[in-house]
Amino acid sequence: MPSSLPRSAPRTAPRTAAVSAVVAAALAAGLIATGSATAADTADATRIHDIQGTTRISPLVGQQVSGVTGVVTGVRAYGSRGFWFQDTQADANPATSEGVFVYTGSVPTVAVGDAVTVSGTVTEYVPGGASSGNQSLTQITKPTVTVTSSGNPVPAPVTVSARSVPSAYTPAGDPAAGGSVNGLTLQPGRYALDYYESLEGTNIRVGSSRVVGATDPYHELWVTVKPHENDNRRGGTVYGSYTAQNTGRLQIQSLAPVSEQPFPKANVGDWLTGTTEGPLDFNQFGGYTLTARTLGTVADRGLERERTRKQHRGELAVATYNVENLDPSDPQEKFDALAKAVVENLASPDVLALEEIQDNNGAKNDGTVAADQTLKKFTDAIVAAGGPAYQWRSIDPENNKDGGEPGGNIRQAFLFNPARVSFTDRAGGDAATATGVVREKGRAALTHSPGRIDPANTAWENSRKPLAGEFTFRGETVFVIANHFGSKGGDESLVSHHQPPNRSSEAKRLQQAQAVNAFVKDVLEVQRGADVVVLGDINDFEFSGTTKALTADGALRAAITSLPRSERYSYVYQGNSQVLDQILTSPSIRRFAYDSVHINAEFAEQNSDHDPQVLRFRP
Repeated sequence: MPSSLPRSAPRTAPRTAAVSAVVAAALAAGLIATGSATAADTADATRIHDIQGTTRISPLVGQQVSGVTGVVTGVRAYGSRGFWFQDTQADANPATSEGVFVYTGSVPTVAVGDAVTVSGTVTEYVPGGASSGNQSLTQITKPTVTVTSSGNPVPAPVTVSARSVPSAYTPAGDPAAGGSVNGLTLQPGRYALDYYESLEGTNIRVGSSRVVGATDPYHELWVTVKPHENDNRRGGTVYGSYTAQNTGRLQIQSLAPVSEQPFPKANVGDWLTGTTEGPLDFNQFGGYTLTARTLGTVADRGLERERTRKQHRGELAVATYNVENLDPSDPQEKFDALAKAVVENLASPDVLALEEIQDNNGAKNDGTVAADQTLKKFTDAIVAAGGPAYQWRSIDPENNKDGGEPGGNIRQAFLFNPARVSFTDRAGGDAATATGVVREKGRAALTHSPGRIDPANTAWENSRKPLAGEFTFRGETVFVIANHFGSKGGDESLVSHHQPPNRSSEAKRLQQAQAVNAFVKDVLEVQRGADVVVLGDINDFEFSGTTKALTADGALRAAITSLPRSERYSYVYQGNSQVLDQILTSPSIRRFAYDSVHINAEFAEQNSDHDPQVLRFRP
């Protein structure tokens, strides 16, 4: 499923000739047909479509094959080294691919256009390992390769287009196989994932296509072959539910090393024009990927970074921004760029909740937990950019207890403009002490401000604890709760062999949301009309169980749902524009203006991978 998963693994994991655990288990359970052919039977007759078969798992997995013929369609001399080759005589079954990858492990000695005969072992390789839930890639390993001729024409590409890709995304997984689709016969005319799987290893092409995922540091981008599929005015493709996965998305990489051919930089809304052609691969970081032998040209459509309007005198502007592991060792240019965004793009909000503020020496794991130097450097940069002299409040975490980068001690922090808003300091809050709610002069008040919400709750184990603060604007009290819920690490992707994919990380976020919801109810029980703003990197969608738990019993409203569906996003992952960052409001905040300020997620050049959110209202 879509997520903000970090790429902690190497860009290309080492391959093994062994059948993966997930495939082996399926074979042992009889859920995948192994075929009746023996090595002797197939020695001179095996074709690529025989190897690929009509399911995701080869019927010849684990077997030796000999005399497999075809023409080389792509060579990868870096990363996962090997080549693709394709049979020039296709069978009549649209479910069987005519191409396959040959894993050599070293730089291949073949060239595109070579006619080859290959012998080796048929294996199923799971990028990311069996625990990732990823589908497997059928391949030939330990190969013996003979070139029989050179300069042959490459088999004509299959054109992947809006017309060819089905509108339904995937069949449901087989309950008898634990929800896996591995053993199901492919239906490429009915399901998009089956269609792409039926082309695994095949030479394909896409025509001019809109970019829906900007070029990333790994030299890849995402396009859609369905320009009208859940599109928005800025060129993206919006992920609006668990059943609207956006079938037209396809990852694009280049077979040429960047040292020989620089990969183009593209933003969302640009177009990859002309023809992009090459073998269809499957990898850990995005699934089905067109590995381009011929790469189109990027046409810049001039996407601009948004600027929100300035709050009116009587409006309180509250914002949230994940500043992506900010610490003093980051170059001054990052501080300056983030500060400029606060002033120019966010219009200097009155209260700004920050996520991923690291301690004073960043990822150096020496027990340092204070972040005053980080915050001073940032607030100084804001002043230098022409913004207000923000003050800050935060609570230092216990060392290495809040997750994130080891030694970094990320935490939330409040910045506030003292010329517009005041902070009510109530002493006693620390990493382990919970703030509570009391009645004071007939109104709700925090026992500790700033204070942490229920930090001993197991929901926050190895995760950021919510930071609550009490603010006053024009004589009115506003409670602000800054959050950074648990990441989506461990969730299976949209192209998992389990359908629907397992979203294991949701369990923790659900507990976290319930804890925050309970705290908000405590405030509202004391003061029914209290103004409460819950905001931050919620790491989950506006339609998720997490958001439903936050808003349970009407305690909060997800303010982003006030926007048109096509405008609901703060993050772009694998070509899907989606919500991770949110601001939620208590019932007393009836009228407000909400803005998801798109300044990062859609761009190849980013100061953070998140877009900030701004809420303006009159308390």
